[in-house]
Amino acid sequence: MTTHPADDSAAALAELAALLQAIEEDVNDPVRNYTDAQARATARSYALNTLHHGLQFWFDADPQRPVFHRWFTQTKKLLGDNPDAVYYGTAIDPTGTYRIRGNVHGACYTSFTVEAGTQGANMSTRLSSTLNDTEFDVAPDGSYEILAGPGLSGRNRLGFDPESGSITTRHYFEWAECVIDHPSFAVPLTITPVEDPGPPPIPDDAAIAAGIRRVATFVRTSTIDFLKGERIRPPWVSETPNQFVDPPAEGGHVDIGYAAIDNVYRQAVFVLGPDEALEIRGRFPRCRFANVMLFNRHMQTLPQRQRRSSLNRRQTVLEPDGSFRMLVAAHDPGTPNWLDTAGAPYGIMFWRFLLTEEPIPPLETRVLSR
Repeated sequence: MTTHPADDSAAALAELAALLQAIEEDVNDPVRNYTDAQARATARSYALNTLHHGLQFWFDADPQRPVFHRWFTQTKKLLGDNPDAVYYGTAIDPTGTYRIRGNVHGACYTSFTVEAGTQGANMSTRLSSTLNDTEFDVAPDGSYEILAGPGLSGRNRLGFDPESGSITTRHYFEWAECVIDHPSFAVPLTITPVEDPGPPPIPDDAAIAAGIRRVATFVRTSTIDFLKGERIRPPWVSETPNQFVDPPAEGGHVDIGYAAIDNVYRQAVFVLGPDEALEIRGRFPRCRFANVMLFNRHMQTLPQRQRRSSLNRRQTVLEPDGSFRMLVAAHDPGTPNWLDTAGAPYGIMFWRFLLTEEPIPPLETRVLSR
Protein backbone atom coordinates (compact mmCIF):
# COMPACT_ATOMS: atom_id res chain seq x y z
CA MET A 1 0.00 0.00 0.00
CA THR A 2 1.31 3.42 -0.96
CA THR A 3 1.38 6.04 1.81
CA HIS A 4 1.99 9.76 1.60
CA PRO A 5 3.51 10.80 4.94
CA ALA A 6 3.92 14.37 3.73
CA ASP A 7 0.13 14.87 3.70
CA ASP A 8 -0.82 17.05 6.66
CA SER A 9 -4.26 15.44 6.84
CA ALA A 10 -2.57 12.07 7.34
CA ALA A 11 -0.59 13.51 10.24
CA ALA A 12 -3.76 15.03 11.74
CA LEU A 13 -5.58 11.70 11.47
CA ALA A 14 -2.69 9.98 13.22
CA GLU A 15 -2.90 12.60 15.97
CA LEU A 16 -6.61 11.87 16.38
CA ALA A 17 -5.87 8.14 16.65
CA ALA A 18 -3.21 8.86 19.27
CA LEU A 19 -5.75 10.97 21.19
CA LEU A 20 -8.17 8.04 21.33
CA GLN A 21 -5.41 5.91 22.83
CA ALA A 22 -4.64 8.68 25.32
CA ILE A 23 -8.32 8.73 26.30
CA GLU A 24 -8.14 5.01 27.02
CA GLU A 25 -5.11 5.60 29.23
CA ASP A 26 -7.04 8.38 30.99
CA VAL A 27 -9.98 6.04 31.56
CA ASN A 28 -7.65 3.68 33.37
CA ASP A 29 -5.94 6.43 35.40
CA PRO A 30 -6.67 5.83 39.12
CA VAL A 31 -7.36 9.55 39.58
CA ARG A 32 -10.58 9.10 37.57
CA ASN A 33 -11.82 6.50 40.06
CA TYR A 34 -13.55 4.35 37.46
CA THR A 35 -13.56 1.36 39.76
CA ASP A 36 -15.55 -1.14 37.69
CA ALA A 37 -16.06 -2.19 34.08
CA GLN A 38 -19.39 -0.36 33.81
CA ALA A 39 -17.86 2.96 34.86
CA ARG A 40 -14.98 2.56 32.40
CA ALA A 41 -17.35 1.56 29.58
CA THR A 42 -19.53 4.61 30.29
CA ALA A 43 -16.45 6.85 30.09
CA ARG A 44 -15.57 5.38 26.70
CA SER A 45 -19.14 5.85 25.52
CA TYR A 46 -19.03 9.49 26.59
CA ALA A 47 -15.75 9.98 24.69
CA LEU A 48 -17.34 8.58 21.54
CA ASN A 49 -20.30 10.93 21.97
CA THR A 50 -17.85 13.85 22.01
CA LEU A 51 -16.20 12.45 18.89
CA HIS A 52 -19.62 12.18 17.23
CA HIS A 53 -20.38 15.80 18.04
CA GLY A 54 -16.90 16.98 17.09
CA LEU A 55 -17.20 15.39 13.65
CA GLN A 56 -20.66 16.83 13.11
CA PHE A 57 -20.05 20.31 14.49
CA TRP A 58 -16.35 21.10 14.11
CA PHE A 59 -14.89 19.08 11.23
CA ASP A 60 -16.48 21.23 8.50
CA ALA A 61 -16.93 24.34 10.66
CA ASP A 62 -16.67 27.47 8.52
CA PRO A 63 -17.19 30.72 10.48
CA GLN A 64 -17.40 32.60 7.17
CA ARG A 65 -20.42 30.46 6.19
CA PRO A 66 -21.91 29.22 9.47
CA VAL A 67 -24.58 26.53 9.72
CA PHE A 68 -26.58 25.62 12.83
CA HIS A 69 -26.10 21.99 13.91
CA ARG A 70 -28.27 20.19 16.46
CA TRP A 71 -26.41 19.48 19.68
CA PHE A 72 -28.28 16.49 21.12
CA THR A 73 -30.38 13.53 19.99
CA GLN A 74 -31.79 10.46 21.70
CA THR A 75 -28.38 8.83 21.32
CA LYS A 76 -25.87 11.73 21.20
CA LYS A 77 -25.54 13.14 24.70
CA LEU A 78 -22.87 15.33 26.30
CA LEU A 79 -22.32 18.38 28.51
CA GLY A 80 -25.72 18.31 30.20
CA ASP A 81 -28.29 17.40 27.55
CA ASN A 82 -31.93 18.27 28.19
CA PRO A 83 -34.77 15.98 27.00
CA ASP A 84 -37.21 18.93 26.92
CA ALA A 85 -35.13 21.16 24.67
CA VAL A 86 -33.75 21.47 21.18
CA TYR A 87 -30.29 23.04 21.04
CA TYR A 88 -28.37 24.25 18.02
CA GLY A 89 -24.88 25.65 17.67
CA THR A 90 -22.50 27.08 15.12
CA ALA A 91 -18.96 28.42 14.92
CA ILE A 92 -18.61 32.15 14.27
CA ASP A 93 -15.87 34.67 13.53
CA PRO A 94 -15.76 37.27 16.35
CA THR A 95 -15.09 39.98 13.76
CA GLY A 96 -17.99 38.96 11.50
CA THR A 97 -21.59 40.17 11.45
CA TYR A 98 -24.48 37.77 10.84
CA ARG A 99 -28.23 37.81 10.40
CA ILE A 100 -30.16 35.14 12.30
CA ARG A 101 -33.71 34.35 11.24
CA GLY A 102 -36.00 31.87 12.95
CA ASN A 103 -39.35 31.04 14.47
CA VAL A 104 -40.15 30.21 18.09
CA HIS A 105 -42.21 27.32 16.68
CA GLY A 106 -44.23 26.80 19.85
CA ALA A 107 -41.27 26.85 22.26
CA CYS A 108 -42.00 28.21 25.71
CA TYR A 109 -38.52 29.78 25.70
CA THR A 110 -35.98 30.69 23.04
CA SER A 111 -32.51 32.11 23.63
CA PHE A 112 -29.11 32.68 22.04
CA THR A 113 -25.80 32.50 23.90
CA VAL A 114 -22.40 33.52 22.55
CA GLU A 115 -19.68 31.26 23.97
CA ALA A 116 -16.20 32.61 24.70
CA GLY A 117 -13.04 30.55 24.35
CA THR A 118 -14.47 28.19 21.73
CA GLN A 119 -12.39 29.41 18.80
CA GLY A 120 -10.67 26.41 17.25
CA ALA A 121 -13.11 24.04 19.01
CA ASN A 122 -11.87 24.60 22.54
CA MET A 123 -14.19 24.19 25.52
CA SER A 124 -16.33 27.21 26.33
CA THR A 125 -14.88 29.20 29.24
CA ARG A 126 -17.66 31.75 29.80
CA LEU A 127 -20.63 33.48 28.20
CA SER A 128 -19.85 36.51 26.04
CA SER A 129 -23.47 37.66 25.69
CA THR A 130 -27.01 36.34 25.72
CA LEU A 131 -30.40 37.22 24.27
CA ASN A 132 -33.74 35.62 25.18
CA ASP A 133 -37.21 36.00 23.74
CA THR A 134 -38.06 38.89 26.05
CA GLU A 135 -35.17 40.81 24.47
CA PHE A 136 -36.05 40.45 20.78
CA ASP A 137 -39.24 41.10 18.86
CA VAL A 138 -41.36 38.12 17.81
CA ALA A 139 -43.93 38.59 15.04
CA PRO A 140 -47.51 37.24 15.40
CA ASP A 141 -46.52 34.22 13.29
CA GLY A 142 -43.62 33.44 15.67
CA SER A 143 -40.86 34.66 13.38
CA TYR A 144 -37.96 36.91 14.38
CA GLU A 145 -34.71 38.39 13.08
CA ILE A 146 -31.54 39.09 15.10
CA LEU A 147 -28.33 40.84 14.11
CA ALA A 148 -25.19 39.32 15.68
CA GLY A 149 -21.73 40.82 15.59
CA PRO A 150 -18.93 42.64 17.43
CA GLY A 151 -19.95 45.44 19.77
CA LEU A 152 -23.70 45.03 19.20
CA SER A 153 -26.16 45.47 22.07
CA GLY A 154 -29.79 46.27 22.58
CA ARG A 155 -33.01 44.77 21.32
CA ASN A 156 -32.65 42.14 18.58
CA ARG A 157 -28.85 42.48 18.86
CA LEU A 158 -26.39 39.80 19.95
CA GLY A 159 -22.89 41.04 20.73
CA PHE A 160 -19.47 39.42 20.23
CA ASP A 161 -16.21 40.10 22.01
CA PRO A 162 -12.71 39.14 20.78
CA GLU A 163 -12.90 35.72 22.49
CA SER A 164 -16.29 34.78 21.04
CA GLY A 165 -16.14 31.56 19.05
CA SER A 166 -19.61 30.01 18.78
CA ILE A 167 -23.33 30.52 19.32
CA THR A 168 -25.56 28.12 21.25
CA THR A 169 -29.35 28.29 20.92
CA ARG A 170 -31.97 26.93 23.34
CA HIS A 171 -35.58 26.10 22.52
CA TYR A 172 -37.52 24.68 25.52
CA PHE A 173 -40.76 22.71 25.18
CA GLU A 174 -42.82 21.75 28.23
CA TRP A 175 -44.77 18.96 26.54
CA ALA A 176 -46.48 15.83 27.84
CA GLU A 177 -43.86 13.94 25.81
CA CYS A 178 -40.24 15.03 25.79
CA VAL A 179 -39.31 16.84 22.60
CA ILE A 180 -36.20 14.63 22.35
CA ASP A 181 -38.57 11.71 21.69
CA HIS A 182 -39.56 13.38 18.39
CA PRO A 183 -36.30 13.08 16.42
CA SER A 184 -37.75 14.57 13.22
CA PHE A 185 -38.90 17.74 15.00
CA ALA A 186 -36.86 20.78 13.98
CA VAL A 187 -36.97 24.46 14.86
CA PRO A 188 -36.74 26.84 11.86
CA LEU A 189 -33.39 28.63 12.17
CA THR A 190 -30.82 30.09 9.79
CA ILE A 191 -27.68 32.23 10.08
CA THR A 192 -26.09 34.10 7.18
CA PRO A 193 -23.18 36.55 7.00
CA VAL A 194 -24.19 40.13 6.27
CA GLU A 195 -21.36 40.30 3.73
CA ASP A 196 -21.59 37.33 1.35
CA PRO A 197 -18.20 35.53 1.27
CA GLY A 198 -19.13 33.62 -1.89
CA PRO A 199 -19.15 29.85 -2.28
CA PRO A 200 -16.61 27.76 -0.38
CA PRO A 201 -13.65 26.17 -2.17
CA ILE A 202 -13.10 22.43 -2.36
CA PRO A 203 -11.38 21.46 0.92
CA ASP A 204 -7.69 20.85 0.32
CA ASP A 205 -5.21 18.89 2.40
CA ALA A 206 -4.60 21.81 4.77
CA ALA A 207 -8.32 22.46 5.28
CA ILE A 208 -9.07 18.81 6.02
CA ALA A 209 -6.11 18.60 8.42
CA ALA A 210 -7.40 21.70 10.21
CA GLY A 211 -10.86 20.14 10.47
CA ILE A 212 -9.46 16.93 11.96
CA ARG A 213 -7.47 18.94 14.48
CA ARG A 214 -10.58 20.90 15.49
CA VAL A 215 -12.33 17.60 16.14
CA ALA A 216 -9.38 16.44 18.25
CA THR A 217 -9.35 19.70 20.20
CA PHE A 218 -13.04 19.42 21.04
CA VAL A 219 -12.70 15.77 22.06
CA ARG A 220 -9.60 16.40 24.18
CA THR A 221 -11.01 19.45 25.99
CA SER A 222 -14.28 17.57 26.63
CA THR A 223 -12.56 14.43 27.99
CA ILE A 224 -8.92 14.32 29.12
CA ASP A 225 -8.73 18.03 29.97
CA PHE A 226 -12.26 18.30 31.35
CA LEU A 227 -12.72 18.60 35.12
CA LYS A 228 -9.00 18.49 35.83
CA GLY A 229 -7.28 20.96 38.08
CA GLU A 230 -8.88 23.20 40.67
CA ARG A 231 -12.49 24.18 40.11
CA ILE A 232 -14.84 26.22 42.24
CA ARG A 233 -17.95 24.24 43.16
CA PRO A 234 -21.06 26.30 42.35
CA PRO A 235 -23.20 27.06 45.41
CA TRP A 236 -26.11 25.07 43.95
CA VAL A 237 -24.13 21.80 43.88
CA SER A 238 -24.62 19.72 47.02
CA GLU A 239 -21.65 17.99 48.63
CA THR A 240 -23.95 15.56 50.47
CA PRO A 241 -25.40 12.55 48.57
CA ASN A 242 -29.20 12.35 48.36
CA GLN A 243 -29.62 15.91 49.62
CA PHE A 244 -30.06 19.26 47.85
CA VAL A 245 -28.83 22.66 48.99
CA ASP A 246 -30.84 25.88 49.04
CA PRO A 247 -28.37 28.66 48.21
CA PRO A 248 -29.21 32.35 47.92
CA ALA A 249 -29.88 33.99 44.57
CA GLU A 250 -27.21 33.34 41.95
CA GLY A 251 -25.33 35.50 39.50
CA GLY A 252 -26.33 34.09 36.14
CA HIS A 253 -23.57 31.53 35.46
CA VAL A 254 -21.64 33.80 33.10
CA ASP A 255 -18.40 32.10 34.13
CA ILE A 256 -19.68 28.59 33.33
CA GLY A 257 -19.23 27.52 29.73
CA TYR A 258 -22.35 26.30 27.93
CA ALA A 259 -24.58 27.36 30.85
CA ALA A 260 -27.91 29.17 30.47
CA ILE A 261 -27.90 32.57 32.12
CA ASP A 262 -31.67 32.49 32.74
CA ASN A 263 -31.68 29.16 34.60
CA VAL A 264 -31.42 28.55 38.31
CA TYR A 265 -29.87 25.15 38.94
CA ARG A 266 -29.95 22.58 41.73
CA GLN A 267 -27.70 19.50 41.69
CA ALA A 268 -27.08 16.56 44.00
CA VAL A 269 -25.75 13.02 43.69
CA PHE A 270 -28.03 10.07 44.38
CA VAL A 271 -26.53 6.92 45.92
CA LEU A 272 -29.04 4.10 46.34
CA GLY A 273 -29.05 0.39 47.03
CA PRO A 274 -31.08 -1.97 44.80
CA ASP A 275 -34.04 -1.92 47.22
CA GLU A 276 -33.91 1.79 48.04
CA ALA A 277 -35.68 4.82 46.63
CA LEU A 278 -35.10 8.52 47.14
CA GLU A 279 -38.20 10.59 47.80
CA ILE A 280 -38.10 14.22 46.65
CA ARG A 281 -40.77 16.62 47.86
CA GLY A 282 -41.14 20.23 46.84
CA ARG A 283 -43.12 22.86 44.97
CA PHE A 284 -42.53 24.47 41.63
CA PRO A 285 -41.93 28.22 41.83
CA ARG A 286 -43.56 30.62 39.42
CA CYS A 287 -41.25 30.41 36.41
CA ARG A 288 -41.21 29.99 32.64
CA PHE A 289 -40.09 26.34 32.69
CA ALA A 290 -38.86 23.69 35.13
CA ASN A 291 -37.63 20.12 34.90
CA VAL A 292 -35.44 17.55 36.62
CA MET A 293 -33.34 14.79 35.08
CA LEU A 294 -30.98 12.03 36.04
CA PHE A 295 -27.43 12.18 34.67
CA ASN A 296 -24.49 9.84 34.83
CA ARG A 297 -21.20 11.32 36.05
CA HIS A 298 -20.49 12.65 32.54
CA MET A 299 -23.65 14.80 32.55
CA GLN A 300 -25.43 12.52 30.08
CA THR A 301 -29.08 11.72 30.77
CA LEU A 302 -29.73 8.14 31.82
CA PRO A 303 -31.57 5.98 29.24
CA GLN A 304 -34.76 7.70 28.13
CA ARG A 305 -36.27 5.54 25.42
CA GLN A 306 -39.10 3.53 27.03
CA ARG A 307 -38.00 4.94 30.41
CA ARG A 308 -38.70 8.15 32.31
CA SER A 309 -35.42 9.59 33.57
CA SER A 310 -36.69 13.19 33.53
CA LEU A 311 -39.82 15.11 34.47
CA ASN A 312 -41.02 18.55 33.48
CA ARG A 313 -43.90 20.41 35.13
CA ARG A 314 -46.49 19.19 32.65
CA GLN A 315 -45.43 15.57 33.18
CA THR A 316 -45.47 15.87 36.98
CA VAL A 317 -48.58 14.79 38.89
CA LEU A 318 -49.16 17.21 41.77
CA GLU A 319 -50.51 16.47 45.22
CA PRO A 320 -53.88 18.02 46.22
CA ASP A 321 -52.03 20.89 47.93
CA GLY A 322 -50.05 21.73 44.75
CA SER A 323 -46.78 20.17 45.90
CA PHE A 324 -45.05 17.25 44.21
CA ARG A 325 -43.65 13.94 45.37
CA MET A 326 -41.11 12.19 43.14
CA LEU A 327 -39.31 8.87 43.64
CA VAL A 328 -35.86 8.09 42.25
CA ALA A 329 -35.61 4.31 42.07
CA ALA A 330 -34.51 1.32 40.01
CA HIS A 331 -37.94 -0.35 40.26
CA ASP A 332 -41.40 1.02 39.51
CA PRO A 333 -42.82 2.11 42.88
CA GLY A 334 -46.36 2.04 41.53
CA THR A 335 -46.86 5.75 42.15
CA PRO A 336 -46.72 8.80 39.85
CA ASN A 337 -43.52 10.74 39.18
CA TRP A 338 -41.10 7.83 39.06
CA LEU A 339 -37.58 8.78 37.93
CA ASP A 340 -36.09 5.55 36.61
CA THR A 341 -32.40 5.00 37.42
CA ALA A 342 -32.28 2.00 35.04
CA GLY A 343 -30.45 0.20 37.84
CA ALA A 344 -27.63 2.73 38.23
CA PRO A 345 -26.53 2.76 41.89
CA TYR A 346 -25.42 6.36 41.68
CA GLY A 347 -25.84 9.36 39.42
CA ILE A 348 -26.64 13.07 39.35
CA MET A 349 -30.03 14.72 39.92
CA PHE A 350 -30.15 18.00 38.03
CA TRP A 351 -32.89 20.66 38.17
CA ARG A 352 -33.49 23.63 35.87
CA PHE A 353 -35.81 26.48 36.91
CA LEU A 354 -36.06 29.05 34.13
CA LEU A 355 -36.75 32.77 34.60
CA THR A 356 -37.96 32.32 38.16
CA GLU A 357 -40.30 34.96 39.61
CA GLU A 358 -39.86 33.92 43.25
CA PRO A 359 -37.45 31.96 45.46
CA ILE A 360 -37.37 28.21 44.85
CA PRO A 361 -38.96 26.27 47.71
CA PRO A 362 -36.53 23.82 49.34
CA LEU A 363 -36.26 20.33 47.84
CA GLU A 364 -36.71 17.89 50.72
CA THR A 365 -35.42 14.31 50.42
CA ARG A 366 -35.35 11.03 52.32
CA VAL A 367 -34.21 7.50 51.47
CA LEU A 368 -36.93 4.84 51.57
CA SER A 369 -36.53 1.05 51.67
CA ARG A 370 -38.86 -1.40 49.96
